[in-house]
Amino acid sequence: MRTRRGISYKKPNNMCCDKRRRDDNIMGEKMIRSRKRLKSSSATPVATVSGQCDFLDTLPDDIVLFILAKLGATAACPADFVSVLSTCKRLKALGVHSIVLSKASPKAFAFKSENWSESAHRFLKQCSDAGNIEACYTLGMIRFYCLQNRGSGASLMAKAAINSHAPALYSLAVIQFNGSGGLKTDKNLRAGVALCARAAFLGHIDALRELGHCLQDGYGVRQNIAEGRRFLVQANARELAAGLSTTPSALMSGNWLTCNPLPHLRHGNMVGPRCPLLSDFGCNVTAREPHPSNRFLTDWFSDKVLSSGLRLCSHAGCGRPETRKHEFRRCSVCGAVNYCSRACQTLDWKMRHKMECTLANTWVDDGDGEDNGNVNYDDGMVV
Repeated sequence: MRTRRGISYKKPNNMCCDKRRRDDNIMGEKMIRSRKRLKSSSATPVATVSGQCDFLDTLPDDIVLFILAKLGATAACPADFVSVLSTCKRLKALGVHSIVLSKASPKAFAFKSENWSESAHRFLKQCSDAGNIEACYTLGMIRFYCLQNRGSGASLMAKAAINSHAPALYSLAVIQFNGSGGLKTDKNLRAGVALCARAAFLGHIDALRELGHCLQDGYGVRQNIAEGRRFLVQANARELAAGLSTTPSALMSGNWLTCNPLPHLRHGNMVGPRCPLLSDFGCNVTAREPHPSNRFLTDWFSDKVLSSGLRLCSHAGCGRPETRKHEFRRCSVCGAVNYCSRACQTLDWKMRHKMECTLANTWVDDGDGEDNGNVNYDDGMVV
């Protein structure tokens, strides 16, 4: 304030001005940082401090969730999904949303056995809690067979089966046929046949093949040889159609159709991952890729020693172990291979064992006066 005699007040202290200036700078920086995450009304990207435009920040959460759900549904391996979550904090937070986890593909959580950890277990549990049916089935198989948590594993597989998951229905049928996780008296053949029928209705090829054998042999159901053979032919036809759909080039080249009616009997004919499921009719198709859960079981037990007297299913695409002694079927000719189901026995017989089994054309008697064919139960139950 000036007066006629000059300045009547002292000039302000420099320290106060510096403090006020610092406070203004701090407030300005806070406003800039908060402005980075604002969505403009015109849907145009907001400029960041470095002058670049962050287009991701302009998207609402609903659109980001939709994009992440599509990425999870098309992931070819766990790394594809995890790499997206590790991009930024926002994607990491939205990536574990129930909408995203419920749409994740089976390959997104197809962990290898050597990479199994508590975090992988927790991620699978989050996916199953979000309603992912494949995660329920995969975690159920791992808990039932690998972690030996029978009750929890069976509950998760039942949760997937209720939602019409065909592999879960078939796995529960195998458990019922063998009485897995319990005693020999815990077998429930009728329940196994019912589960197989439901899985076969949903298009599961192994369940259709198992149901055909049950009808042929009268195992858990009234014997109907004609109907059983019809189901077996349908299973082979579906196997052929699935093989040609995955490799359409084979249809054009004609490699699936061979002139030799029994190509598996010719030495050196089987080269590569071929499965002559219709070899008796001159057809040779590519073997199906096993389910991620079966591949996990195979890798898990490949370097582990089972308890005394327990064995693994000899089919390379299965991986199921016995839960008690003499639970699985064994070859009645050589006695060197074991199978958890007739479907696994049929696949392994066509792919490998038919060329390795000694006296493969010999039919033996297990002592009860009836011919067994190729496989019988160790505990006396003939298939």
